[in-house]
Amino acid sequence: MTTPNPADAGSGEVVAAPFPEPPVVPISPWGYGRPPLADRIFRRLSVGAGLFVVAVIAGVGGFLLWHALPALARNRVNFFTYRGNWVTADPSAMRFGILEQLHVTIFVSVFALVLAMPVALGVALYLTQYAPRRLAAPLSYTVDLLAAVPSIIYGVWGLYVLAPQVRPVAVWLNAHLGAVFLFSTGNASAAGGGTIFTAGIVLAVMILPIITAVTREVFVQTPQDEIEAALALGATRWEVVKTTVLPFGRSGFISGSILGLGQALGETVALLIILRGTQTAFGWSLFDGGSTFATKIAGAAPEFNNQYQAGAYLAAGLVLFLLTFVVNALARAAVAGTRAARSRS
Repeated sequence: MTTPNPADAGSGEVVAAPFPEPPVVPISPWGYGRPPLADRIFRRLSVGAGLFVVAVIAGVGGFLLWHALPALARNRVNFFTYRGNWVTADPSAMRFGILEQLHVTIFVSVFALVLAMPVALGVALYLTQYAPRRLAAPLSYTVDLLAAVPSIIYGVWGLYVLAPQVRPVAVWLNAHLGAVFLFSTGNASAAGGGTIFTAGIVLAVMILPIITAVTREVFVQTPQDEIEAALALGATRWEVVKTTVLPFGRSGFISGSILGLGQALGETVALLIILRGTQTAFGWSLFDGGSTFATKIAGAAPEFNNQYQAGAYLAAGLVLFLLTFVVNALARAAVAGTRAARSRS
């Protein structure tokens, strides 16, 4: 803005008038100026929601620990190394331990994850890179609908429909690969029934939707310019997938797999229906029976007659609770390492 200077009226010069200095805005905890009311409300709600989730998790852990301590104090054997039959009815002579349940839980979950991961990766790649657009959407909905099937349906289907179909495969594996510890023991004639072999296949189908969904969503977000650059250099479709899509989506695939593992560790009803029909003790074979943490608790829940008997099983639930924390921590560490390696490259 310019105004004529009266002192220089005869000279015809025009000088600029000084602009007023901007007002000083006090610095607030959020930066320069106070944020709008809506932002402050949203911030407080977000912090409150996060604290509420932490409080709920801490409350669950505290509840399990509080009710498990009296039973652990009366346990006559080592809780972490005992693998015999549980004796919990008499509070003065309690014997219970988690070693076998820990082995069975990890064994069947890892077996299911090994079966589900390559299938989920192939489905996600097909839906995002190869399938026609008019076919990709219906197939995606179909895979997602697998997660809506109740677990009791999976258990009944696995025991009465899948088991007879996989029995010849199980018997063949036991006969020809008996020297391998995964196939050496167990009841091969009943391997298509209530064993870890059948339970692992059913569990793989149950965790397939979540791994596929997470992996698919990450693959879709692959930068289009990188794909187009690879195609412009003469890369084939598989070379594009190998050099751009897979490196970009590796962290998402790992995250989805760990989420599926978390679901497998806590699955209850389907495994209870399948595994309770086989009394063969667990011996590191796919054709053995056994109980996971969840099925052990669910199978004995109707017999909880006192706080000590219930506390013994809640102690097992506490171990499962902590195991899921360890799995999620490993997943976050793996994803963070993958992202760091990608940023350095």
